[in-house]
Amino acid sequence: MAKKGSGNLGSWAFLIGIIIAVVLGLGYGGDMTQNLTVSLFVIGLIVGLLNVADKEVNAFLMSSVVLIIAVGFGASAEVLAKVPIISSVLNSLLVLFVPATVIVAVKNVFSIAKR
Repeated sequence: MAKKGSGNLGSWAFLIGIIIAVVLGLGYGGDMTQNLTVSLFVIGLIVGLLNVADKEVNAFLMSSVVLIIAVGFGASAEVLAKVPIISSVLNSLLVLFVPATVIVAVKNVFSIAKR
């Protein structure tokens, strides 16, 4: 998934982000909840910058947009409210995926504009 030259930083950031999102979603954050949320956001930026190669942009954007929409509608329809642990984990994943999705989308728009 990582581009050549970026090393494994993007891959590690993605893995660490998923682990933090699950831990935060399960409620083990305690007093560190705000720090973990900010960390997830920053990791999402790193993932968006380093972890998605040009040939993977469409698949990444489609998958992440589907995740964002599904969690958004599920939360607004109170479907996920009946299973609060899943809701919390998915909301934490949103903190990771939204900045990554925005970065990848902006990079994609710039690459299209260069053509």
